[in-house]
Amino acid sequence: MRLCSGCLLGIRCRYDGKSKPHKKVIELSKKETLVPVCPEQSGGLPTPREQSELKGTKVITRSGNDVTGYFGKGAKEVLKIARLLGVKEAILKQRSGACGSGQIYDGTFSGKVVAGDGITAALLKQNGIAVISEEEL
Repeated sequence: MRLCSGCLLGIRCRYDGKSKPHKKVIELSKKETLVPVCPEQSGGLPTPREQSELKGTKVITRSGNDVTGYFGKGAKEVLKIARLLGVKEAILKQRSGACGSGQIYDGTFSGKVVAGDGITAALLKQNGIAVISEEEL
């Protein structure tokens, strides 16, 4: 059993109200249990919502609002789910300010990618849960 970004499983939880189903993730879900999570929704943000990116230690929306607290709360909720279920690995959406593992957008909304982890990916890793992206499957 693994945690998985809900958007990768076809759940409409992305900021734009859409999903981002990934063929390999969908195939894997037919063979093993993937528990869908969306840290942004778990943190209290609506869907759809304004696009946001990680800039330093803050998560900022395109219009400049600080939503770091929502991302932090959502990350803690995802960690609770992992602990409750005894999950040791998560497949999270690459480049997201919440879920990105090793790569995130740079906070300028220009599409530029930099090295780093999203809020949830970092918290899971700090707590011994392996995180991979859909691109690493």
